[in-house]
Amino acid sequence: MRIGQLADRFGLNPKTIRYYESIALLPEPARTASGYRVYGEADAERLSFIRTAQRLGLSLDDIREILGFHERGERPCGHVVALLRRHTAELDQRIAEMQDLRAELTALVARASDLDDGTGTFCGVIEHHVEHAAPAARRR
Repeated sequence: MRIGQLADRFGLNPKTIRYYESIALLPEPARTASGYRVYGEADAERLSFIRTAQRLGLSLDDIREILGFHERGERPCGHVVALLRRHTAELDQRIAEMQDLRAELTALVARASDLDDGTGTFCGVIEHHVEHAAPAARRR
């Protein structure tokens, strides 16, 4: 199949496939006599793996490492599990931070009418909040 067909199959732009080739996530494809790229089912399977790994939050560098294991004939499952555990911990941290931010915003909205006395330069709600934020929060 040609690049456009492969791209359509996965809902991608052909430029994405060329990029994956340029960073060695996909091997250089065979070419027709006129220079068109020709892909096979192995390429489609590899692209499917790449897309699934990305959806799970793995970086292109992580995916490259996993593919390297495969190319060396090694099973990467232990490495993949470690990557997924790390990613899960990062997500847990981000979720906790977002929950803290949500609580802070909810409290701020609830107090908004008390905080905006019309004297602020931009918005008294935010300016009052900045003035009274904990020092650690201002350093972020």
